[in-house]
Amino acid sequence: MSIPATMRALQQTSLNGPRDMRLITDAPVPSPGQGEVLIHVTAAGVNFADISKAHGTFLNGPQPPYLAGFEAAGEVVAVGEAVTGPQPGARVVGVGSGAFAEYMVLPAAAAVPVPSGWTEQQALCLAVNWPTALAALKPLGGVTAGHVVLIHAAAGGTGQAAVRMAKHYGATVIATASPAKHETVRALGADHVLDSRGGDLAVEVAELTGGSGVDVVLESAGGASFAASLAAAKRVTGRVVVYGVADGEALITNWELVYKHQVHIIGLNIGVLIQAAPQIFGELMGELSALIAAGVLAPSLPTVYELADGPGSTRSPPTSASGRCDRAGPGAALRSGRPVRRA
Repeated sequence: MSIPATMRALQQTSLNGPRDMRLITDAPVPSPGQGEVLIHVTAAGVNFADISKAHGTFLNGPQPPYLAGFEAAGEVVAVGEAVTGPQPGARVVGVGSGAFAEYMVLPAAAAVPVPSGWTEQQALCLAVNWPTALAALKPLGGVTAGHVVLIHAAAGGTGQAAVRMAKHYGATVIATASPAKHETVRALGADHVLDSRGGDLAVEVAELTGGSGVDVVLESAGGASFAASLAAAKRVTGRVVVYGVADGEALITNWELVYKHQVHIIGLNIGVLIQAAPQIFGELMGELSALIAAGVLAPSLPTVYELADGPGSTRSPPTSASGRCDRAGPGAALRSGRPVRRA
């Protein structure tokens, strides 16, 4: 296909939030560098990180004006030097910069093929949510049959996938969610569902585990729940895998690790994992393919907005905005692969 010199895109113009996002029509189309591919974007995911970046609270986040979005799926239309993977015509999904646009550059090594029979919107979960859930559970969390796992924000995209995966691997799942979402989480297979906003989580987990605590905690909230996660993990062998800060920062001192919380604390950022440990990421994607083939994970259609509606869709995204592929709670995606009305 012919590649134009300019494109439509959503530009973040301030750090005052998505309300200052604007549709522009003259953004330069990027060129793929060595080891990169250029895709014609068909769908882009709306994530919590997009909101955080727009407010300037994302560590080392972009400074305005910048093209918003980081997760996209579409067709490869050009490749850079030394690319042996996806070739023009392939449908892929991945993460990069400037996803809320008609064209975007992706690292070729991390461009994941869209499964046969899936739409690009459905495939968005393969870039961030599902790899994050699997990385937290297996290579980092070491979950095996018989383990007890505490999963925060279990009604979100990553949380829903984590519940299904943990049950598949033979773990007992204790999940947290707001009361309105408890039935959704139970339907995913969670053994116990606790109120994420009320009660003493550490005490409730202790009661459910006979005082021993859980083997693995998937911690995505931060803030007050972080202390509960530390207290809920088994002493010495318990692992707390931290991959989100939705409720703010949480502090812990070396004194607390020695005298109060003798647990393993593991940080997870899927983008860093892709860059620093590509072999692990490759193994994760192979395992995800097996889970999909086994029917453990299946996509659903998200709520879809046109590119021109992007500022509205990111201003107040669905509560599971990062959950584009969970069955019970589809999230949000922007569609840029066909003509859209002007904002």
